[in-house]
Amino acid sequence: MTRDTVPVATVRPLRRDAELNRRKIIESARVVFSERGFGATLDDIAHHAGLGVGTVYRRFPGKEQLVEAMFVERMDEVRELAEQALEEADPWEGFVTFLTRTAELHSDDRGLREVMLSNNFGQERVAAAKERMIPIAVELVRRAKASGQLRADFEETDLAIIHMMIGSVAEYTQEVRPELWRRYLGVLLDGLRADSGEKRPLFPEPLDLPSLDVAMCAWKPRH
Repeated sequence: MTRDTVPVATVRPLRRDAELNRRKIIESARVVFSERGFGATLDDIAHHAGLGVGTVYRRFPGKEQLVEAMFVERMDEVRELAEQALEEADPWEGFVTFLTRTAELHSDDRGLREVMLSNNFGQERVAAAKERMIPIAVELVRRAKASGQLRADFEETDLAIIHMMIGSVAEYTQEVRPELWRRYLGVLLDGLRADSGEKRPLFPEPLDLPSLDVAMCAWKPRH
């Protein structure tokens, strides 16, 4: 074996191992951030991945770098949902479709909700992904208002607050009725209509008192 071939034989396995570790870190981060949000630490992710903390920090020196690697693609998925909603012939249905489908994503993935609704996570690529989505969301709102179906005093900045409200319901009722947020999205949508269009049935059914008690016991305020 010549001197030149030795590094090739030793370096390649390390590169494969590094890529496997990177994938494992990202997959574990998806699970941990989805369940716990960005209160989770890189140490938590290392534990979930079964890797040493040093391995995680070598690949991702900070949480922001890991967020960039994970969530830019997810945010582009949200933009695609907005583009599809714009293709709806009925502007109100397009608006409802976008709110509902993004609420579905947010209710299933707390990390995605936090990166979408906060500027404290991620860096340039996350910011650029948000910038790409803003004009489409603005157009969805403009179109629904112009049709006379969405109340005239609604603004595109209200979208983020609505998603925060729905996300809070999803967290609050996670232990008893994970889909209950849909009922309260229906309440909000009825309140946003400017015309006398048909009201959507509220679904699912409301919590009974014992279920509400379980939700109240399970929920812990953030500090």
